[in-house]
Amino acid sequence: MKKNTKFLVLLLACCICMQMTKAKTIVVGNKSLPVFTSIQKSGAHVQHATSLAAAIKQARQGDGILVLGSIQKPQALTSALLREIAVKDLKVFIEYPYYLANEQPEIKKITLERGVIAGKQIPQLDSMAILSINDHPFYAYPDQPHTYAYIAKVAGFDKAEYGILDTERFPFLFRKQNVLVSGIQISNWLDARFGPFHYWETLWQYILNYVGINTPIKWPTTATVQPSFAKEEKITRADYLKAVERGSAWYLNSKLLIAENWKHLVDSFTKKNGEGVVFPPVSDNMNIGNGRYGILEGHASYINKDGSQPIRWWIRGDCQAETAFALSAASRLLNKPEYDSIAINLLNYLYKTSNLRQGERNDPQSPSFGLIGWATTDPDAYYGDDNARVLLGTIGAATHLASSEWNHYIIEGILGNFRTAGVHGFRGPWFRDAAMQKTTWQALGNRNIINIHPHYESWLWALYLWLYDKTQYEPLKQKAKEAITITMNAFPEWKWTNGIQQEYARMLLPLAWLVRVENTQQHRDWLKLVALTLLKDMDSCGAIKERLGFKGMGRYGKILSNAEYGTKEAPLIAEYGDKVTDLLYTINYASFGLNEAYAATQDSTYKNAVDAIRDLFVRIQVHAPTHRDLDGSWFRAFDFGRWEYWASNADSGWGPWGTQTGWTQSWVLNALITGLKNTNYWDTTKSTFDTEAFRLTFTETLNIMLK
Repeated sequence: MKKNTKFLVLLLACCICMQMTKAKTIVVGNKSLPVFTSIQKSGAHVQHATSLAAAIKQARQGDGILVLGSIQKPQALTSALLREIAVKDLKVFIEYPYYLANEQPEIKKITLERGVIAGKQIPQLDSMAILSINDHPFYAYPDQPHTYAYIAKVAGFDKAEYGILDTERFPFLFRKQNVLVSGIQISNWLDARFGPFHYWETLWQYILNYVGINTPIKWPTTATVQPSFAKEEKITRADYLKAVERGSAWYLNSKLLIAENWKHLVDSFTKKNGEGVVFPPVSDNMNIGNGRYGILEGHASYINKDGSQPIRWWIRGDCQAETAFALSAASRLLNKPEYDSIAINLLNYLYKTSNLRQGERNDPQSPSFGLIGWATTDPDAYYGDDNARVLLGTIGAATHLASSEWNHYIIEGILGNFRTAGVHGFRGPWFRDAAMQKTTWQALGNRNIINIHPHYESWLWALYLWLYDKTQYEPLKQKAKEAITITMNAFPEWKWTNGIQQEYARMLLPLAWLVRVENTQQHRDWLKLVALTLLKDMDSCGAIKERLGFKGMGRYGKILSNAEYGTKEAPLIAEYGDKVTDLLYTINYASFGLNEAYAATQDSTYKNAVDAIRDLFVRIQVHAPTHRDLDGSWFRAFDFGRWEYWASNADSGWGPWGTQTGWTQSWVLNALITGLKNTNYWDTTKSTFDTEAFRLTFTETLNIMLK
């Protein structure tokens, strides 16, 4: 019995001794940082120190030190401190703004650069894996012998496709003796919205393991900006209504509606000042506009250090009408008459106050009469697809508002595009007014041009068919039908813009409306062919995966080098297989076209697809309580594999985190509203515009414009 007692006492003493000598981790930095709080909530036992020097003094042999967060005065990692760390065999992680003494590195700031993993030192992170690091300043350290990751401007979606040897690079994570150094602050990665989430989770687990924290870390389950629902959550009608409510309120909360007391800023924040149009949003104490002075384009795809985003200070013609369309639709559903007032003001601003329909565009003797300018900074640029969306938005808004006030603008806009399309119904991507003034609309209409590029052409054909249905003016149908026939005969060898999927998505609408005016088997077959080609890349969650088109036929094709990254418009993906869906160019328009296809044919293939897309829209709507100007919006890109907002940010300004008052927000909202009301555009607008008064206005305008 005594022997057993002695043994237990000895065992207990050994345990106590082991506990006392077990390595500990000391954390230096702000205790409120998510990294620190996550460590504590995960059950890891750590101590705290006020400085690196204090932590080294406090540490015992073999302990770990984790230095987090921004310190007001940078502290050098001197040779003396390195010797102390070596003597005690400490494992230390230090992030910016601590720096290596005697090297005096230059401080730079992240613009297009990203983090790139070097080699395979970090388990579960492949060499050349890409991590986003938004907006932060960093120390431009010279090359280090033990570098785990670099800061570099590289092309790619998940990985640096072309490596990092041909681009300027700086060590981002490297080891100096026993010290793991980060040249940039990464402890605020959650608030700063670094991505992809799993990559950063993996990197941080490696860093924590290095300093002796081996407990699996439970990171916050709610990011500051995240999808509203998980991938598998069931979506109800109440969820749809809430999404519409939040999505329409976003137009006000984003403060993109220009108010009188800050409209002067728009003139200074334009591309004419040589600095671009991306600037901070208006401050919280500024008023929210009512549409009288227009609405700005949306957020740029750039994330600030605090997780906020700048906006694009641009007034575009399409955004005015599309926003009016969305808000007037939401007004009917939510009983929000104030939205009608904004919609009316936006349409009046577009057509009567701004320069978008003034000057040559409002002169019956001008070849550009009836056309709508691209933006107030470029009113003399006329894109066919932009004009089409302006007109579709105006028609939709006028229907909801039960107003004929803009009828002549609608007719002039459609006929202005129609008469300047060539003999086969194609116009080409765009016109500049200066060139148009040197010719006549008759000469433009007699061009023998064929441009098989649905993104730029096809929605104008849909408008010709829509107007034909109301007026029975045969040339409208014939020109649209010929262009559609030529395009379908060339299928699938079409030109493409940022990807081929958007061409299929755009083509659905004219094909659906062609069935409306000529319900033949061939026209149904064409519609089905394009729809099924698009839908073969639809995921079970409703996302449509992006893909590139035929090589050499893309206007903004695959990024071909690191130097090219971020310098032009570009795809969201690097290669087919990247699980990204595009809400700026593809799935937003696919939802509209598929809904019209179902209404024209009653084919359940289209209904099932558009229902799945609508559910996806509800799930991936931005939930951002701490960023009110983002909450309720839809970003351009969504990675439905990771279930987060991620893609290549190569597109200059319109990358994955961009918002768009027109192209994205409007069409997504209208998709949800038509789903809730079980309606479609063709039938809804027919009751408003299929009238004798409208036909009389058409005849009068026709006699002016095509005499």
